[in-house]
Amino acid sequence: MQLYHHPYSLDSQKVRMALEEKGIDYTSYHVNPLTGKNMNVAFFRMNPSAKLPVFQNGAHVIYRAFDIIQYLDRLAVHLSGEIVPVNTEVYQWMQKVDSWNPKMFTLTHTPIKYRAFVSKFIRRVLIARMAEAPDLASMYHVKLREAYETEDKLKDPDIMKQSEEELSKLLDDVEAQLNNGKYLAGDEFSPADSVFIPILARITLLDLDEEYINCRPRLLEYYTLVKQRPSYKVAIGKFFGGWKKYRTLFKTSFFLCVRTLFRKY
Repeated sequence: MQLYHHPYSLDSQKVRMALEEKGIDYTSYHVNPLTGKNMNVAFFRMNPSAKLPVFQNGAHVIYRAFDIIQYLDRLAVHLSGEIVPVNTEVYQWMQKVDSWNPKMFTLTHTPIKYRAFVSKFIRRVLIARMAEAPDLASMYHVKLREAYETEDKLKDPDIMKQSEEELSKLLDDVEAQLNNGKYLAGDEFSPADSVFIPILARITLLDLDEEYINCRPRLLEYYTLVKQRPSYKVAIGKFFGGWKKYRTLFKTSFFLCVRTLFRKY
């Protein structure tokens, strides 16, 4: 089994946490979206959406984090030979959490100069890949158009406001739910938690804990608890815990600066 992912990808974090919780062995391939590695011709042929993560088990390839986690659940049941009843509460929380798109929230809370620098680099990568693989040019052009559309959306304050309101509503719902147990669906850790925890990690990465986490006592207690889990440390803490986030960000920044300097896209 192979997982194409990157620590920057929130959906990748969800799947890695699920894999670690299930104890499933897999081969890890890092594909950094900020440096345009997800646009490399070989990867793009396999996955024209260029989105992460991608999970492959033999000939079976799955592209959506939600679907991957459900597949891992079924796989774990098959490997264990146990009959596990379907937990509708877990599934409902997974759907609720997955319905919030972190992309615009992340971009609007990223300093403009950094956001613009990465965006320009990615556009140049796309143009370079069009020349490298003319047969894929039309699909690369779709991604280029999406990049410009995203830039236009970032100029709309209503989109930013909507994303923030949706996140606040989700966190309020979680705060209320945690009255009923230690985790999202009771007193046992579940795939719903694997899907939700990376959102808290993203808030921390953007230095927005005070506004979104610390003001919700049950959520703060929950976050402190789950950060002790081995799955969190492998999928998130290893890259973004404390000073480690600066090392992770520096490596990408250095790569982008060097490639831009030498016009290697």
